[in-house]
Amino acid sequence: MSPSTAVPAIFAQAVRGLRSVRPRPEITLEEVNPPARLAPYAFAMFATVHRDGAEVASGRLVLLHDPAGHESWDGTLRLVTYVTAEIDPEMAADPLLPEVGWSWLTDALDTHHALYKAPSGTVTQTLSTRFGDLAGTPPTADIEIRASWTPVDRGMEAHLQAWCSLLASTAGLPPPGVVALPRRS
Repeated sequence: MSPSTAVPAIFAQAVRGLRSVRPRPEITLEEVNPPARLAPYAFAMFATVHRDGAEVASGRLVLLHDPAGHESWDGTLRLVTYVTAEIDPEMAADPLLPEVGWSWLTDALDTHHALYKAPSGTVTQTLSTRFGDLAGTPPTADIEIRASWTPVDRGMEAHLQAWCSLLASTAGLPPPGVVALPRRS
């Protein structure tokens, strides 16, 4: 986007809405450079989630705007996300994890009344066991959620709140106001 190009009002309003949200204390948001060439207008945020002082999840949310629209978007605005977190190896082996991961997104959108259409995405679970010089390290497991959806409402606040809820679910944070029980050793 060149400096002389006027930013469309719908995109400017959407960015203001995203910037206005203050997430729960465990989630840190920062604006980052959006990917180029996906749409004429783009805005991006990066999030890190901390639990007990350690980073346990991260993600990126990108707002795209093409005044001409896209058939696959079914609109002129599109939200795209990538969320990743380390999880317990037992959880990664659960064949229902992809459905649960996807429900974290759709339930968060529904709970925050973030109206949407044309959702799409993938949920990937990985379990890594190390060999050779890396042997002896315990297996690690991760979940990745890649998704996009078209916001129906113009207020982006609910969509960012839903995305923060997705991050919290992926990171295993308890709901706000609930204290997690200590983990057994």
